[in-house]
Amino acid sequence: MAVKLTERQQQILDLIRNEISRTGFPPTRAEIAHALGFRSANAAEDHLKALAKKGAIELTAGASRGIRLIPASDNGPAHAFDHVSSTLRQMLIPLVGRVAAGSPILAAEHVEREIGIEPSLFSQVPDYLLRVRGLSMRDVGILDGDLLAVKKTPDARNGQIVVARLGDEVTVKRLSRTGNRIELLPENPDFSPIIVTPDDEFSLEGIAVGLIRTTTLQ
Repeated sequence: MAVKLTERQQQILDLIRNEISRTGFPPTRAEIAHALGFRSANAAEDHLKALAKKGAIELTAGASRGIRLIPASDNGPAHAFDHVSSTLRQMLIPLVGRVAAGSPILAAEHVEREIGIEPSLFSQVPDYLLRVRGLSMRDVGILDGDLLAVKKTPDARNGQIVVARLGDEVTVKRLSRTGNRIELLPENPDFSPIIVTPDDEFSLEGIAVGLIRTTTLQ
C-alpha cells in the first residue's frame, strides 16, 4: 500500500517533479520556501525530511540540490538490501576540463580523471562532468568549483541550462531562444547576457542534468 502524503507534502513533491522536468534540476530549499510561502528554507527542509522518511524522495548529503525522486510503488518502502545494492551500482564518469560559469575560458581537452557516481542522483544519466569556474550561475546554485553533470546533445529546450561553445570557448548558461535570436543568460545580476550573432561559431555541447558539490576533488 502506498504511503499517504499530506496536502503540503504532495505540493512539494509536485514542485520537485515539475522543476526537474522543466530544468533538469530539483529545486533548492530556498526555492521551495519561496514558491510555497514558507518563512525560511528550514521549513522546506523539515518537509523534505518527512518526504524522505515516507520513501517519496531521497536526500543526498554533499550534492547541491541533492533531491532524488523515488518511483512510486504499491509494495511500500524498498527493502534495506535493495537500498544498499543501489549505492553499489556506480558508474565511472569522466571529469573533463574546467568550464567557466562566468567569462568563458578554453575547456581542457583531456580527461582529468574518472569519478564513480550513482546515476540515479541525476535527472538523466550524464555523459561527463565539467568543473565550473566563476559565479555567473550562482542564483541557481551552480558555484565555483562545482562539478556539473552533462548529457551530450546538440539541442536543448528554451530555458534549459546548457553547456555552449562559442568558437573555441565554452560556457555554462541558461538558453533563451526568441525566434532566430539566441541569448545565453547568466543567473547572477553581476553578469551580462551573451548574445549569439549569426557570425558566431555556436553549438550546444550538452544540457545540465545535475550537480555535485565537493571540496575534495581538485
